[in-house]
Amino acid sequence: MKILGIVVEYNPFHNGHLYHLEEARKMVKPDVTVAVMSGNFVQRGEPAIINKYARCEVAIDQGVDLVIELPTIFSI
Repeated sequence: MKILGIVVEYNPFHNGHLYHLEEARKMVKPDVTVAVMSGNFVQRGEPAIINKYARCEVAIDQGVDLVIELPTIFSI
């Protein structure tokens, strides 16, 4: 089983994110795609402008199979 793991923010999700996801899938050809996403604070330490649940829903809608929240301590 091939697993694609990516670290994301999707704050907000845009065409660059879609391109990244599609190209990574083309390269890896995974059975499962897992995203580790920042929660209420993004990786620059700023508050997220979009609710983490809404960002998770977008990831799932784009074909990510599992979204795991990056603990805040690692986001700031």
